[in-house]
Amino acid sequence: YRDIASGPFFGFNRPGAIASQGMIDSFWLQGMMGGHKNTYDSIVAFSQTDFTEDLKKFDVPTLIIHGDDDQIVLIDAAARASKTLVPHAELKVYAGAPHGITDTHKDQLNADLLAFAKT
Repeated sequence: YRDIASGPFFGFNRPGAIASQGMIDSFWLQGMMGGHKNTYDSIVAFSQTDFTEDLKKFDVPTLIIHGDDDQIVLIDAAARASKTLVPHAELKVYAGAPHGITDTHKDQLNADLLAFAKT
């Protein structure tokens, strides 16, 4: 858990990135609380489940937010693919953002979520 958090999850492996020990420790703690088997099983479930048909049925306002430097879930395979399946969705791409945008870009994310909820 520490290797993922101190590297690709938060983008701390990128040149010039300044790692946050607090984020790394929090990620590790969450992993330890989840249990290895539970965490592994959940990763298997969400990485091997095909949501294509479900996404095609979306008929409500939809916001997709993704970082274009996500090294965990690539933007083309996830957000951009989802946007083609939910054509009325709004796609917001955060330049340079990693997978852990809920921590690294929390102010921007919260503002975008609030603005979307108000529409």
